[in-house]
Amino acid sequence: MISAQAAPAADAETRGQAAFGGFATRWALLLSVAGGLALFAAFPPVDAWPLAVAGPGILVLALTGRSLRASFGCGLVFGLAFFFPLLSWLVNEAWYAWFALAAALALIFAVLCIGQRLLLRLRFWPAAVAGWWVAAEGVRDRWPYAFPWGRLAMSQSVAPDVRWVAIGGVPFLSFLVALTGAMIARVVLCFLGGSDPPQTPPDHGGAARRGAARRGAARRGAARRGAARRGAARRGGTRLGAVVAAAVTIGLVLAGGFLPVDPTGGAPTARVAAIQGDVPRARNLPQQLNDSEVTQNHAAATSELAAQVNAGREPAPDLVIWPENATGLDPYDYPFIYALLAGAVAAIDRPILVGEVLQNPQHNVGQLWVPGRGPTTMYVKRELVPFGEYIPFRSLISKFSSLPSLVPVNFTPGRKAVVFDVGKIKLGDVICYEVGFDDLVRSEVNAGANLLAVQSNDADFEIDGQLGETEQQTAMARIRAIESDRAVVYASTTGESSIIAPDGALIEHSGIWQRAILDARVPLVSYRTLADRVGAWPEYLIIALTVLALAWAVLLPRRKRTGTPEGTGTPEGTGTPEGTGTREGAGTREGTGTPEGAETEPPPGAAEPI
Repeated sequence: MISAQAAPAADAETRGQAAFGGFATRWALLLSVAGGLALFAAFPPVDAWPLAVAGPGILVLALTGRSLRASFGCGLVFGLAFFFPLLSWLVNEAWYAWFALAAALALIFAVLCIGQRLLLRLRFWPAAVAGWWVAAEGVRDRWPYAFPWGRLAMSQSVAPDVRWVAIGGVPFLSFLVALTGAMIARVVLCFLGGSDPPQTPPDHGGAARRGAARRGAARRGAARRGAARRGAARRGGTRLGAVVAAAVTIGLVLAGGFLPVDPTGGAPTARVAAIQGDVPRARNLPQQLNDSEVTQNHAAATSELAAQVNAGREPAPDLVIWPENATGLDPYDYPFIYALLAGAVAAIDRPILVGEVLQNPQHNVGQLWVPGRGPTTMYVKRELVPFGEYIPFRSLISKFSSLPSLVPVNFTPGRKAVVFDVGKIKLGDVICYEVGFDDLVRSEVNAGANLLAVQSNDADFEIDGQLGETEQQTAMARIRAIESDRAVVYASTTGESSIIAPDGALIEHSGIWQRAILDARVPLVSYRTLADRVGAWPEYLIIALTVLALAWAVLLPRRKRTGTPEGTGTPEGTGTPEGTGTREGAGTREGTGTPEGAETEPPPGAAEPI
């Protein structure tokens, strides 16, 4: 049976504070493990999306009553349980890259959890906790190496609430998911003994005050028993209110499924094809990424599609999309590769967007090849993958690993959005990892794209035939489709390739580790959703309000220690000294100099001190 630390009931009821003081530390740590694993299970490949609210809710329960040091420990355990399985696909790249990245993200999460513990002091803590999740994700998206995996919203690709992303973007959906979890945690706390996590400022002379309080306990016994009866009635009302508030929150969040955010009726359409050529199956990464064989596979699959079109079995596509790294050899330096690409374009007689690696400088690009013209406009990947496309601490890592030899020269990032003009198609492109970044996808839509492509190479992260990374990226691509109300063509070297409708539904979908040709007719939408119009402002506003709430939470214990009504300006320590003749029962606790009703230190066992 789970034990909990609790304040003595009579004293807690008299002060109106929570009787529940938090779980014992060992149970809090176990709760943290459970919360991290539950949040992992909300993401692909498990994809149990309702568990996304369990993660934030369980973390609140674990942090309740903790000291700041113990809050760091709970956050670290939660982060390790979450990030290690979520990023397990990195093992094939390098086990130490997986370990270092997951451990670093867990450490950052643990430090930030100290802030969430402070926010639990506030009466409006469920909203503050929801804002904390947005702020924490904002930090991870940008520092120390941009890595946007594990955002709450990205677990909701098939959930009813996912349509909220078209209103306020991914950060707003993360806020709603975290708010739902916090409201459910509030219900649990109410039934455990109070409506709020315990307020536990540092002890400044608390032992003396408690001794004085015990000397006067007998004289106040009758009054306390009456207060206890009144407190029981208030707790019943508080519990009912918490249940109703949580139910309303859940209902409003799920009501996002009824939002009219997909006005695609009457939009022009185009036929697009995605080529999944597959790569050699090898446990050795350099062999698996054999550049010429990968290019030959994609050229052969395109020729197969051309043969079906010429035979009348398939309609001709308006555009063909190859994945990232469809050729890792610069076609300008290798005539054989150039001839392969030119031959594929001639065979299908349609423009092909080809994922290429170019040299001098080294770029990861999507380049449009046009029949009769060859290579034309290119988009250069802007957000590079740390340890994949550039190596931080290269000289240090070279001393114990061969990883830098796989990326002997750091890639150079691009600087701007590019929209490919293919007749009525205005194609915006992001490459692999970039699908996780709100501003990159949004910039393509705001530049005029009416169709989006995500080029990806997932062969790097193969684990015993399973590709957890590509499933997670597919979920992100589905959310991007809904967020911008655009069809998305997700082309991968090995799967899972997909053609996604503007409402996030899969129109075509491949398996993994196989050659696949996907083609479908998709709408070309020029309408911009509210999320694309307001941009990052919802995220900035939520983060700013959370920072203000955190500042208020830091100042709150000082106000409580003074026992002074907010805004009176009475200096700390000016209360009535012990023995100054204050009449017993005249509104002050005996010997404390503190006005009756002001919050003081909880009794021993109520919670760990901060």
